[in-house]
Amino acid sequence: MTQYIKIPVTVLGATGVVGQRFVRRLANHPLFIIQHLAASERSSGKRYREACAWRLDGDSYGGLADHVLVPGDPHHAMSPIVFSALDSGPASELEPLFAQAGALVFSNASAFRMTREVPLLVPEVNPDHLRLIELQRRHHGWKGAILCNPNCTATVLVMALAPLHQAFGVEKVFMTSMQAVSGAGYPGVSSLDILGNVVPFIRNEEEKVEEEIPKMLGRFAPDGVELAAVAVSALCHRVPVIDGHTEAVSVKLKGDPTPEQVREVLRAWKPEPQALALPSAPPVPIRLHEAEDRPQVRRDVEMDGGMSVHVGRIRACPLLGIKFTLLGHNTERGAAGGSILNAELAHAKGLL
Repeated sequence: MTQYIKIPVTVLGATGVVGQRFVRRLANHPLFIIQHLAASERSSGKRYREACAWRLDGDSYGGLADHVLVPGDPHHAMSPIVFSALDSGPASELEPLFAQAGALVFSNASAFRMTREVPLLVPEVNPDHLRLIELQRRHHGWKGAILCNPNCTATVLVMALAPLHQAFGVEKVFMTSMQAVSGAGYPGVSSLDILGNVVPFIRNEEEKVEEEIPKMLGRFAPDGVELAAVAVSALCHRVPVIDGHTEAVSVKLKGDPTPEQVREVLRAWKPEPQALALPSAPPVPIRLHEAEDRPQVRRDVEMDGGMSVHVGRIRACPLLGIKFTLLGHNTERGAAGGSILNAELAHAKGLL
């Protein structure tokens, strides 16, 4: 039997909820092995169990309870791959240091998402945007690079839009989200604010969705990405759900396809990560639901380890042509799982 040497990785922000999801997913990964868990200055030097209140189901601390945390800088935490669960402020300072030192940094922060030479990557949607790495290295003189996850709401949305854009061309999108409290980080939204309530404002969320979708659907060019000519209007709401973002989507497609034509395109979509059988890629990237009351968070969002997206209620829209309900896991597909899948694609492309 062939034995593979696993690639060492670092997790920045390992004590946070997204950092914990990285640790849980990487605990038995076939390609990667955790070398460093990095945290803030007040936590470095402590054992993982001493510095981290584990919030997830399953094996606590991913079997690394006694792993000693290190400071989050290249001198102490350098690995060929760095998974960053940092907030945007620290990310803007630390991630370039790791890239300069030669690491591939897979970031969940918004700090560099719209930088022209940084891939805003969803492997099923725009794997060719990995070619931006060479532009990035020439521009900055780095040995490594930064690759960003999109905003979690935009990630779920673009997974449904991408096959429709490839088949027909997307012209306009109107999306209303109902977003889980876990998207606000731990401890999330105060119970007195969210229980029995809907909050119709999430700071900067609508702007992120509206600007990130055209970049992800855009065409690779030698000097960056040519943004897709797609108009996006987003209305974002926080609702009393733990994990899983639900989105009500209306879309105008070129050629005015029928609901059945849209279903067939979504059903037949088999993008590159599935063809490559990447370890974190769901076997079916889009799960179509025929029941009139699906998808539902409680029944569907954890399927495929939270890595597939769910589409239901595809029907005619009197305003834009097609409308449907969309569901995805914000902290798996939209965060830790998405970043790990990005790294798997980079590995498959020979970039590691």
